[in-house]
Amino acid sequence: MAESWVNYAERIGVDLHLELSGPGGRRAALTRALREAVRGGRLAPGTRLPPYRSLAADLGVARNTVADAYAELVAEGWLTARQGSGTRVAERARPLRRAVGAPAQAPARAGGPRHDLRQGRPDASAFPRAAWAASYRRALQAAPSEAFGPGDPAGRRELRETLAEYLARARGVRTEPDRIVICSGFAHALRLLFGRDAPGSTGGAGGAGGPAGGGVLRGPLAVEAYGLGFHRDLLSAAGVRTVPLPLDEHGARVVALGPERAVLLTPAHQFPTGGPLGPERRVAVIDWARARGSVVLEDDYDGEFRYDRRPVGALQGLDPERVIHIGSVSKSLSPALRLGWMVLPERYVEPVLAAKGEREGWASVPDQLALADFVACGSYDRHVRRMRQRYRGRRDRLVAALAERAPHIEVTGIAAGLHAVLRLPPGTERTVVEAAARRGVALDGLAAFRHPDGPASAGDGLVVGYAAPADHAYGAALEALCEVLAAA
Repeated sequence: MAESWVNYAERIGVDLHLELSGPGGRRAALTRALREAVRGGRLAPGTRLPPYRSLAADLGVARNTVADAYAELVAEGWLTARQGSGTRVAERARPLRRAVGAPAQAPARAGGPRHDLRQGRPDASAFPRAAWAASYRRALQAAPSEAFGPGDPAGRRELRETLAEYLARARGVRTEPDRIVICSGFAHALRLLFGRDAPGSTGGAGGAGGPAGGGVLRGPLAVEAYGLGFHRDLLSAAGVRTVPLPLDEHGARVVALGPERAVLLTPAHQFPTGGPLGPERRVAVIDWARARGSVVLEDDYDGEFRYDRRPVGALQGLDPERVIHIGSVSKSLSPALRLGWMVLPERYVEPVLAAKGEREGWASVPDQLALADFVACGSYDRHVRRMRQRYRGRRDRLVAALAERAPHIEVTGIAAGLHAVLRLPPGTERTVVEAAARRGVALDGLAAFRHPDGPASAGDGLVVGYAAPADHAYGAALEALCEVLAAA
């Protein structure tokens, strides 16, 4: 009896899908399909093809049809056939790098830029592997069996209880575990709060019920005039209109707030210009939210990293019923963990859980349990303190190098966070960013973060992330940056 395709695939570990269509009969169609599979890269060089009878049985064609197609492709050089080795894709049959007619692109440098000074990137080489592995092992050993089945869309209770204690101690947040919802990061939180396609959303007239079409909140949403374009794009895709708030040295000018339903702020350290939201403005934005029945979204994106100033507590502590506090471990530990949290006013908990859905969009339960142990045993605090010292040293080296090599450059926004803003003469930002790219230095210009409807109040400048390079690479990155600025 002929060997079945399923048994053959199990034996040699290969599955093969071919569409036989077009003119010229079955043999021509099979030859064409195999040639396209090789040309397009679906069949890699060296791949062993099915025997004649197996492929013939699977496709419903005669064995001779397969044999003739193989022979033709061997003659053309696409395949090779050797006794005892079967028929294989020829090693020289490399797939095309791009589709015919597609625009050519410059090849990317292997491994990315030589010097990565982009913002928002922690030092990946500093991830505490041993301590995290120890927490992971302890968490898995202590986890009850039900932890590996369907769970709570709010997240594991162990993590929410640990976060409630940590955030109260370290950030001045006032909450309880039942008001915390675990998410995969800030962007996920925005999608749950505003996304039209959130599963389980039923819509409503606004407020806690959310807008018709999904989500929990609706616009217009006031945002700082400078911020991440990715977040603005995400909101725009959800149909949310964003209104830019002007900035100055004290943060967002909240006096400009009007009839918006919500405002998104980075009060601990304005991104990207730097500096905390001033005390009077913190009080003023809470008064605005109370008076209008609105809500404040607090992005606490790097609240743990401060150097030359006293810690600035979370805005949420002023009014837990008017502020949604959003945090994550993307800067403090690693963005690869995909772990974040929302601390919610009571009226938003159930709508957010409904938007989250019963099974989808959950963070990994083992990772949640590991983070709970990592925080509870003190490893998180130790890691943050260690990285705070490391990043402060990086910042100091940046400031010293610029003072020596490019004294005409003013450095601002360095009291906290993982980046600095380098002020440039008017009209020079784009030229400097392009010159840096030519030297293999990846960084951002301030203009990249400006709201399209907002004023260019920050002027020209560079946003230089001093956290991303590993220790051994940081000196070379600074040297390359100084060469660019000295030449400019």
